[in-house]
Amino acid sequence: MADKTSEPRVINKSGTLKMTDKVAATKEARDMSGRPMRRNNRRDRVKADAAPKEFEEVTINIDRVSRTVAGGRRMRFKALVAIGNKKNKVGVGCAKGNDVTTAVAKATAKAKKNMITFAMDGETICHEVETKVTGADVLMKPAAPGTGIIAGGVVRSIIGLTGIKNLISKSLGSTNKVNIAYAVVEGLRQQVPREKWNTTATKKAAKKETK
Repeated sequence: MADKTSEPRVINKSGTLKMTDKVAATKEARDMSGRPMRRNNRRDRVKADAAPKEFEEVTINIDRVSRTVAGGRRMRFKALVAIGNKKNKVGVGCAKGNDVTTAVAKATAKAKKNMITFAMDGETICHEVETKVTGADVLMKPAAPGTGIIAGGVVRSIIGLTGIKNLISKSLGSTNKVNIAYAVVEGLRQQVPREKWNTTATKKAAKKETK
């Protein structure tokens, strides 16, 4: 006779005996050779994703490019990536790779290397600026609080990685995304804080100091 005090046997639909929780807790995981598997509890092997990222990344565009060689066409991928810290640091990188992952990784590394720190006036830029990079011509103007970011796709993606909340922008030249991205970064680089403006008042103050 079966012992009534023993735990009920749980059988799966396939007819095999299901292991109870108490039995599973006492079992030791083993590999294919029968050796017990060691658990990796080292502190230095914590996943990198657990820590907060210093910079946010946005892949603006991915293109498939090719070049003709002796054996035919060689296909590659070109990635345009922007990174920023949601404050006053931003960078843009463009790189090619044999696959999309490699191209994005190269572009991200290049963007980190070419990061800039620019001046801000509250939550907008300090002054109006127009920058040209080859055929791209980007105009950016400061805006009043509550205006938001009035800009196209590439400009909006880059400005969204900064602390700028109010901006008016217009692309006047080429629609090449790489050139527009570099034009936006150059416009942010040219920002001069209000206290350093070369205005009439500052000129008069400088003349009084020299007298």
